[in-house]
Amino acid sequence: MTDQKDLQTSRRAFLSGSCLFLLANPFIGRTLRLTADDGEKTDPVLRIGLLTDVHYADKAPTGTRYHRDSIPKMQEAVSKFHDARCNFVVELGDFIDGAEATSVEIRNFRKIEAEFAAFRGERHHVVGNHCVWTLTKKQFLECCGQKQTYYSMNHGDFHFVVLDACFRKDGVPYGARGYDWADSSIPGEEREWLTADLSAASKPTVAFIHHRLDITGAYGVKNAPDVRKILEDSAKVLAVFQGHNHLNDHKEIGGIHYTTLAAMVEGAGKENNAYGILEVFADWTLRLDGFKKMAKYSLETRKAARV
Repeated sequence: MTDQKDLQTSRRAFLSGSCLFLLANPFIGRTLRLTADDGEKTDPVLRIGLLTDVHYADKAPTGTRYHRDSIPKMQEAVSKFHDARCNFVVELGDFIDGAEATSVEIRNFRKIEAEFAAFRGERHHVVGNHCVWTLTKKQFLECCGQKQTYYSMNHGDFHFVVLDACFRKDGVPYGARGYDWADSSIPGEEREWLTADLSAASKPTVAFIHHRLDITGAYGVKNAPDVRKILEDSAKVLAVFQGHNHLNDHKEIGGIHYTTLAAMVEGAGKENNAYGILEVFADWTLRLDGFKKMAKYSLETRKAARV
């Protein structure tokens, strides 16, 4: 196993303009190496459009966040998703920026949702803390047209899980200004659901979440070790894709790859856009083709057994 300190140093050196390769067996432990050559591969069986932290609002920039620029950035991403013929797309939370009035958040949500809905296919929303600043989760679901904030689905030979960490550590859901953004947790009821869902799943699995499951501190889910144990014990989860932290990052913990994606809102103009297309291969390889500010990653699994 590569030394973690050396891995982090190498990862930073290779992150910009390169691919990170993770050669792994999802059932008998993982080994890691770095290379800049992606090599030849067969066509993917699935393509998934990914973006995160859009933070759209009709207001002036706040620091490095150019909220209005998320409109043309979203248009560019959706066009690329169409060109790639993505099977579905996922936004990983903080779709809108928080506002002081519910009516403003709803108006902002509807405006950016109209751009996201230009993708003529299946779309998924992961709830982020900014999505439910003044909105309740019920209002969030009404805005995006979903029935639940955590759920799963199958596409071909793969299983996908959407998770919701917008709960306080006491289990109270975020919404209506009733939370601290740094206090995030996945409550017992959702963990029980996740355990049962993965137990019933018969396919290798990929998970999506807004908050980070691989770190401690303000950006991390407070009971992340409990959640990671559920994912690890299932022996079915290949990778987790997450946002919230506005940067590119990768960690491997307990045989699962945790990939954090750069935020769309950061920086002015489309030259500072960030989005990607996740390619899923029959041999369980996951390759993220990141565009503009989003890094490129390849997470390769040597398929030695089936779930």
